[in-house]
Amino acid sequence: MGERIGFIGIVIEDLAQAAKVNQIISQYQHIVTGRIGVPDHDRSMAVIGLLVRGEDITLGAFTGKLGNVPGVQVKSAMTKKAI
Repeated sequence: MGERIGFIGIVIEDLAQAAKVNQIISQYQHIVTGRIGVPDHDRSMAVIGLLVRGEDITLGAFTGKLGNVPGVQVKSAMTKKAI
């Protein structure tokens, strides 16, 4: 199967959900190789960018859990070929 590398962009439209998002990221910390977070307290929003490396099933479960959090938008871009 192999691993793929990629980027996951997360927009938290409701900062009340930040704790839930961070909890999920912590559950998948073994596939996160880099992280940047930019809060916008004036608008009660935040953007998180993650660099990830993992197998399709794990990456899909991760993005799926994040996308199921109310008020959170998730987009990902992965390499087409396994590394």
